[in-house]
Amino acid sequence: MQTVTLNNGVRMPVLGFGVYQIPPGQTEQAVTHALVAGYRLLDTAAAYGNEEAVGRAVKSSGIPREELFITTKVWIQDAGEENARRAFDTSLRKLGLDYLDLYLIHQPYGDVYGSWRAMEGLNREGRAKAIGVSNFYPDRLVDLIDHNEVTPAVNQIETHPFFQRTADQDLMRGRRVQIESWGPFAEGRNNLFSHPVLGEIGARHGKSVAQVVLRWLVQRQVVVLSKSVRAERMAENIDVFDFELTDGQMASIAALDTGRSLFFDHWDPAAVSQLGNARIHD
Repeated sequence: MQTVTLNNGVRMPVLGFGVYQIPPGQTEQAVTHALVAGYRLLDTAAAYGNEEAVGRAVKSSGIPREELFITTKVWIQDAGEENARRAFDTSLRKLGLDYLDLYLIHQPYGDVYGSWRAMEGLNREGRAKAIGVSNFYPDRLVDLIDHNEVTPAVNQIETHPFFQRTADQDLMRGRRVQIESWGPFAEGRNNLFSHPVLGEIGARHGKSVAQVVLRWLVQRQVVVLSKSVRAERMAENIDVFDFELTDGQMASIAALDTGRSLFFDHWDPAAVSQLGNARIHD
């Protein structure tokens, strides 16, 4: 598995397995299949409700802890310095781990700066090897960087052929923040899996549309999370290191960018309020 080196020297796999929207009852088996297929980057979150299942799969895998890269996230409800530290401890207990490889602020709302202070402390203590953010647009990211000691190692954001985030990536590169893609397949929206441009490129390489998308992201130096509950799809999705897209093919995919999210408007007051008031525990 190829890796990238984060701004603090930590190495992170370029392709990982995410468990968003996988029910807790299916998560343990899904993660077990993913580990067998060769994934070593696992991504979950407190808000997903399946950290314990991820932890069980990791424990039963027998894979040495140092070979795994495990990420989880603090939810808005637990924002703030004391709350975030408690949330970290809860997530660590549910996962059955002694440390996290990456801990993220899940959304740019609530007491982000209090959370970041707690995370800086966890990073200094070695309990979170790297810390970062998720869903931060450039303005929020730059503000956080300019007013804190530790620069986020990662910003995990919606990135796919229809919302490519190239300008955001350029800014992050200049600030030494690694871009990470969630939703690389846009959950199949805009007929991604039957898109003629992507299908033709796949046919040229003997690869699926999903493999083309993942390869396109890897070639852009974007860390990417794929998700499936089917073992054969997991194996297919990780098999993207034996071919390379041409400059022309990269340009053809670049032309698909709409410049807009397909999921959530982080500047819509009603949407922000709804998200910010979502509770994941009592």
